[in-house]
Amino acid sequence: MIVDAVTAIFDVLTSEAAYINAFTFAVFLAFGASGEWVAEKSGTLNISIEAMFLAAAFAAAVGYDRSGGNQVVALLVGVSASLMVALVQAQMSHRLVANQFVVGLTLNILVLGLASFLASELTFTSSKSSTIAIPLLSDLPLVGTALFDRAWLFYLIYLVVPVCWWIVFRTRWGLELRSAGENPQSADVSGIDVNLRRRQGIYVAGITSGIGGTYLVLAAVGQFEDSIVGGRGFIALIAVIFGGWTLRGTIAGCVLFGAVLSFRLSLPALGYELNGDLLASLPFVVTIVVMAVFASRVRSPNALAQPFIRGLK
Repeated sequence: MIVDAVTAIFDVLTSEAAYINAFTFAVFLAFGASGEWVAEKSGTLNISIEAMFLAAAFAAAVGYDRSGGNQVVALLVGVSASLMVALVQAQMSHRLVANQFVVGLTLNILVLGLASFLASELTFTSSKSSTIAIPLLSDLPLVGTALFDRAWLFYLIYLVVPVCWWIVFRTRWGLELRSAGENPQSADVSGIDVNLRRRQGIYVAGITSGIGGTYLVLAAVGQFEDSIVGGRGFIALIAVIFGGWTLRGTIAGCVLFGAVLSFRLSLPALGYELNGDLLASLPFVVTIVVMAVFASRVRSPNALAQPFIRGLK
């Protein structure tokens, strides 16, 4: 049995399709996780990332159909839908000071219900984008196609991640955002509008998740279903914790979870027969294990998930 397991793992590691699947999922997670990282740096635990993904995927599919297949329009519509979810999350959590966990979970359920209902009432079609190969790099063994022969939406991750890092660590706004997450009382005394910075952090998450949701429906899957996100928004959130609230660690977490999701798909494709329910649960089992191991071993922003009310400590 050990020999069979080693053989199966070797077959997966030497399969180009496994790498394609791994980075397909990893990039989807990375779009949401990079924005979630920005939001959590401000002190917000944004549970509604699942709703942002789903709203963007649905809106992008509709936008693509109604615009006659214009992917740029679909992207703009998808990001707008995700931003609407972010707007509700931000205003409820950091203007009305509602419990951000309750708001996030409510939005996840609400968007799922709305998307399921509207998808059953509306008629629309979408298709998978064609790929654009980068010369020389796309010819690299195993990872060439996975990283450099993809749809144009895939390549946006090479822009999103550096931009998120730059705005957090190389701008005054980013310094104020981080101070809102570490010591909001001191930030407030310094004249920083703590809740405004936290709302803006959620808006960043809305933008990146909107790109991720659009990428999922137009570049990864090719059609919309109400189960298209399937809880992966929570996996993107866990990737931030896995990464110790560092961006490079967060991206590494996305690659890890993407590899696990790919492993689930690659084994049956390579002819190995395993329990389907076990394979389906594998990504979430790994997520729980990672959460249990890393949640208590890394330092989160001091004021993460703590509401800020002026005058209260």
